[in-house]
Amino acid sequence: MEMADAIVKAACALGAGLAMGLGAIGPAIGEGNAVGKALEGMARQPEASGDLRSTMILGCAITESTGIYSLVVALLLLFVF
Repeated sequence: MEMADAIVKAACALGAGLAMGLGAIGPAIGEGNAVGKALEGMARQPEASGDLRSTMILGCAITESTGIYSLVVALLLLFVF
């Protein structure tokens, strides 16, 4: 029974690492794309920079929530099982 517990713990640690690794890729790409496009818009129309900035920050906060969900899943895998 002790060997099975060790295998389950190792699988949980591996799953937590994968959850965080893969869960961080999406927000990173999304936020990079959003910031790049917002900067392009600010460069083309400087008078709209205030609206673009606030919309970009809101979008980045929403995008980051998926990374936080993957952190929650990883913590559950590490500490619950």
